[in-house]
Amino acid sequence: MKKAILFMIISTFSFSLMNSFVKYLSHFPTFEIVFFRTIGSLILGTSYIIIKKIPILGNNRRFMIFRALAGLTAMSLFFMSLQYLPVGTAVSLRYLAPIYAAIFAVLLLKEKLKPIQWLLFLFAFGGVLVLKGFDNTINSTGLLLVLAASVFSGLVYVLIRKIGNNDHPMVIVNYFMFTGTVIGGLLSINNWITPTGIDWLLLLSLGIFGFFGQVFMTKAFQIAQTNLVAPLKYIEVIFTIMVGIFWFGDIYSIWSLIGILMIIAALVANVIVGKK
Repeated sequence: MKKAILFMIISTFSFSLMNSFVKYLSHFPTFEIVFFRTIGSLILGTSYIIIKKIPILGNNRRFMIFRALAGLTAMSLFFMSLQYLPVGTAVSLRYLAPIYAAIFAVLLLKEKLKPIQWLLFLFAFGGVLVLKGFDNTINSTGLLLVLAASVFSGLVYVLIRKIGNNDHPMVIVNYFMFTGTVIGGLLSINNWITPTGIDWLLLLSLGIFGFFGQVFMTKAFQIAQTNLVAPLKYIEVIFTIMVGIFWFGDIYSIWSLIGILMIIAALVANVIVGKK
């Protein structure tokens, strides 16, 4: 369990740095950032697949393409939201994705939820209302963008469930990274801004931090029980809020913090209740 905790801390810190770099690089077009975010992970993931001699095209190709398109949409909307919201707030709201995933699973996969889980979902959405209703600094455009991103992220979870265990996780991720590289590259051609100086380093590091964040999260889930490891994902919110305060000078009102706490508490409780 200690090793799993260490892996999750490394994973969440990697994702926090990646999101913070995206926030810092928000003067670049969104799809150019998507391109750099995905091409680094694509190179690392493809190298791993080739070394391990894993079939690169996989089996359930149609659903992996759907998953890639939904994931690309979620990533692009989230990156756009960072232009309007403090990075910690955006990350917290993106974590509403498991709620949408559960609703999609009920509708599409005929799964069932316990009554207390529905109450926890309402509590989490209450946190969103507290954020927007009592904190006038929350930008409406950014809020809509990140909520839409979380809906598509929830759809990604359900599509991964639909793909099942017939395909290697790295192949599923690689479809996503390939799609993001191609579409992000094509859509950024007309608005391309050539990086200079440290921007090159930060843009190229996005894929590396994203890749290692994913790898260490997977390792943590492999060696410890899901209901013990999953709540640790939300350490990312704490890391990201701290980075936002010290790097970007983000200011969080008491209502913002209460709303974020309500969301995270409800989602952690849902993980524990769901696994039981």
